Amino acid sequence: MNPLLAAVAAVTALSGLWLFAAGLRPVPEDQVRRSADRLRHQLHGLRGTTPAQRRKRAVLAAAMGAGALVWLFTGWILAVVALPAAAAGLPILLQTSSERSGIARLEAMSDWTRDLSGVIGAGIGIEQAIRASLTTAPQPIRTEVGRLVARLQARWNTEDALRAFADDIDDSTGDLIAAALILGAQRRGAQLASVLTGLADTVADDIRMRRNVIAEQAKPRANARMITAITSGGLLLLFLTPYSEPYRNPWGQAILTVYLGLYVVCLIWLRNITRSPRQARLLGLTPRHTTQGAAR
Repeated sequence: MNPLLAAVAAVTALSGLWLFAAGLRPVPEDQVRRSADRLRHQLHGLRGTTPAQRRKRAVLAAAMGAGALVWLFTGWILAVVALPAAAAGLPILLQTSSERSGIARLEAMSDWTRDLSGVIGAGIGIEQAIRASLTTAPQPIRTEVGRLVARLQARWNTEDALRAFADDIDDSTGDLIAAALILGAQRRGAQLASVLTGLADTVADDIRMRRNVIAEQAKPRANARMITAITSGGLLLLFLTPYSEPYRNPWGQAILTVYLGLYVVCLIWLRNITRSPRQARLLGLTPRHTTQGAAR
């Protein structure tokens, strides 16, 4: 028998004997219940609190188990680290979901601004229009709009509430919308509706431009995903053939680790050059106050 497998079998047998002996010791029922509840709570925390977290952690656990099995049956200790690292890192390095979510938020801001312009154009005040917009606010920014409405209902000063709204959005486009509303709240002019309409059109143009940029950025990432899949398949075939013998010793696995590390560095570099730079905010972060002045 493989010495490593024998050691694992011995440890498993000793652990089973220890658990059997521990199970014979009498324990009060309430202590058993508390221990079970605590264990259930810890396991729930390990699984994750959201479906996305649970899915990621399940994939990571499966990769760790696969790496351990590969090590036990083939002697490739590198698999213990490489498989979990690939399962956790490659989706992040090759994903495009963050850009799509950014576009969705921009579209939501454009739609909300346009709806707000229509309500204000009907002669309703800014504060009343913002409160009325909560029911039709797009989902990507509904939480931020809800906080803005809550601050206005708590009799925050309108300018302070809008600056806090810009901080919640944390985007240069959100700063533009908040700045236009702040100026409208200060001057109370009749031109705010047309300003908001023009701003919504500008955001729509920005969205079209960003979509074109993202489409161009997606091409090298698609090529990188294809190359990564081909490389992974090639490594798998390499491990199943005698050509992998030079890499089975510790020095060979160290050299292979360097090769894989350089490939990861190339993926990080590709992600950095295909990521749009974040635009600087106009309003900047403003200090939050626990109490605010009364609304105008």
